Amino acid sequence: MSLDFSYRHLYYFWVVGKEGGMSRAAERLGMAVQTVSTQVRELERTLGVELLKPAGRKLVLTEAGTAVMQQADLIFQLGEQLPQLARHAVSAPSLRLAVGTADGLPKLMVQRLLQPVLGMPKLRLQCHEGEFGDLLADLALHRLDLVLADRAAPANPNLRVYSHALGSSTLAWYAPPLLLADTSRDFPHSLSRVPVLLPTAHSAVRSRLDRWFESERIQPCIVGEFEDSALLKTFGAGGMGVFPAPDLMHEALNRHYGVTRIARCEGVEEYFFAIGNEKKVLHPLVLRVLQSGIQ
Repeated sequence: MSLDFSYRHLYYFWVVGKEGGMSRAAERLGMAVQTVSTQVRELERTLGVELLKPAGRKLVLTEAGTAVMQQADLIFQLGEQLPQLARHAVSAPSLRLAVGTADGLPKLMVQRLLQPVLGMPKLRLQCHEGEFGDLLADLALHRLDLVLADRAAPANPNLRVYSHALGSSTLAWYAPPLLLADTSRDFPHSLSRVPVLLPTAHSAVRSRLDRWFESERIQPCIVGEFEDSALLKTFGAGGMGVFPAPDLMHEALNRHYGVTRIARCEGVEEYFFAIGNEKKVLHPLVLRVLQSGIQ
């Protein structure tokens, strides 16, 4: 659009279209007819199209005028709502918390880690999921207030962040109803026979699981690997395979997914960290998360 475009000219045209003529529009606007006519012609000149044409003693919209009128309706309807929105923003301020969650982090655990702030009045929570490195970059650029992850931030002199351990949980193995009996029989060696779902190497806990399989002399029957922990649980609950998840979540997993805990994966822990920006004044809601840890 031309830089000469004026919303004032558009508004005058919009009033003419609503009132059905120059005279009535001029009366509504408290202006001379000639002034309104000049403003509308200036809009036509800017857009390079004719917007109004005579029809007897009246003015009617051209095809271009109809299209412009439809857009003007949207623009000025929004404009009429603006004062109310502005007043609402002042009367009901929100406390924004932008959180990045690593895509391998269990979603039920994210909810648990954020539980200390979820009941705060006027909270406006923004959750962004992504790869760990991308989230740290957004944190450094102050696009995020906090990152929740399954590992601490790597040592990097160019990345001024801190890592706060929130807690950990032993992993446990969960099975859908169809695989419950076969998995329970001769566990953990049954994992070499029943289908197994695992997180990819994208997750920090995967290497610990691989070492656990080696120590137990188990060659797992892996039928699926998932970067997204919620997707892993969804497929597991659907009967595709048994899967590991934090033992702290066993009640929620049973309630949400209908799976049963077989046994703990002794010696394998999943860790949870909150990562913040050192140069940023500590957000009051971030402070609540750090002080509370795992509830």
